[in-house]
Amino acid sequence: MSYAGLSIAGRRIGDDLPPYMIAELSGNHNGKIERAFALMEMAKQRGADAVKLQTYTADTMTIDHQGPDFHIKGGLWNGRSLYELYQEAQTPWEWHRDLFAKGRDIGITVFSTPFDRSAVDFLEQLDAPAYKIASFELIDRALIEHVASTGKPIIMSTGMASLGEMEEAVGWARNAGCRELALLHCVSGYPTAPSDSNLRTIGHMRAMFDATIGLSDHTLGIGVSVAAVALGAALIEKHVTLARSDGGPDAAFSLEPQELENLVNNCRLAWEALGRVSYDIASSEASSLVFRRSLYAVRDINAGDVVTEENVRAIRPGYGLAPKYLHDVLGMAAARTIPRGTPLKWADLNSSQTS
Repeated sequence: MSYAGLSIAGRRIGDDLPPYMIAELSGNHNGKIERAFALMEMAKQRGADAVKLQTYTADTMTIDHQGPDFHIKGGLWNGRSLYELYQEAQTPWEWHRDLFAKGRDIGITVFSTPFDRSAVDFLEQLDAPAYKIASFELIDRALIEHVASTGKPIIMSTGMASLGEMEEAVGWARNAGCRELALLHCVSGYPTAPSDSNLRTIGHMRAMFDATIGLSDHTLGIGVSVAAVALGAALIEKHVTLARSDGGPDAAFSLEPQELENLVNNCRLAWEALGRVSYDIASSEASSLVFRRSLYAVRDINAGDVVTEENVRAIRPGYGLAPKYLHDVLGMAAARTIPRGTPLKWADLNSSQTS
């Protein structure tokens, strides 16, 4: 089955096209717009199709509260308060216009993940070409319906979501006007163990939702993303940084520049290798046909001599009769002298076996 796909800023995304590669900036700008610009330039140079931002403030995400509910327990951000983490990781709204302009200047698409309705309204003023729904917001009906009402393409991550929750979110989006939808298989572990990735889910999601499917990948390295493309992922999203040693909220599971380039190249190679269902001889192997085995005279055979396993064998190269005819020619008489090293042809043999 082929899915209709979607289009973002004129770039069509679907099964019949190379995977759409999204570089997630998240909080790896480390509070400096110049670094955000450098990340965008790096993403463009290394082959990404798009840069994705996150649009929120600490106050639109949570409240400044020191109670235990508002502190992270375990994992990469153990002990951090939600408010302080979001203060550090947010991309200031006053940067957004310049970041979108930077994208236009260098020729890379920029869009964002809004985390509440006010962020959607703000991004609409910037003519965002698409929207991403984060895994944590997949259960937020009001947000999804507000995004869908813009008529823009939507990409939804599905980390932590049950199949029923995915069905609800897709229904909310489509019923509110979304006509171009992609779902990203996702595991919201930071980082995610490859063994938790369960990439076979990609094919099941395609069948369940009749939608374009991709992967939001939080594993270390690029192998899981490349495998996802081989299983049909049409979009890949990965966090990026200039150098993990620079630190940042998401640096530990982000790709450095050469890794991003390797990701882009290998994902596109995996897509190219998928090709189509084919049993034809490939152009690259056609010249190898002559090195298959065929029937050859391995001793001199005089006219009238009987063909035996001692004077005819299946050897390389492949200019003679196919090896499957060996038992047919055994016992037949040579119609002419056949020197050693001659490929056997039907014309070399009498039509009937000797008695």
